[in-house]
Amino acid sequence: MRKLLLPAGVNLLLGVPGIVPVFLVWYVLANGPLAALGWTMRDPNENDGMWLWLVIVVPVVGIYGLVWGLVNVRLRRRTPVPRSVFWPACAAASLTPFFAIGLF
Repeated sequence: MRKLLLPAGVNLLLGVPGIVPVFLVWYVLANGPLAALGWTMRDPNENDGMWLWLVIVVPVVGIYGLVWGLVNVRLRRRTPVPRSVFWPACAAASLTPFFAIGLF
């Protein structure tokens, strides 16, 4: 597990700016499909439609996903652990700041 310290640390740092794309995806889902299913309530002030949000969300999530993927592919080559351990650990480390902010 000591071999995962560097990738986990890097992904923890990547998770800090990753709060923005994760929040944007949640906001679009909460005001779109999940609200249509009745699982969440729409924001009553959200009346601009989803097109504006998709114009913002797609580039932000795309750029973050590209950076995250390239960094982790490079780290994966240098880290001698199985893939079944590496990818879930990196994903969990990247999501940790988002959930930490939500808890406080």
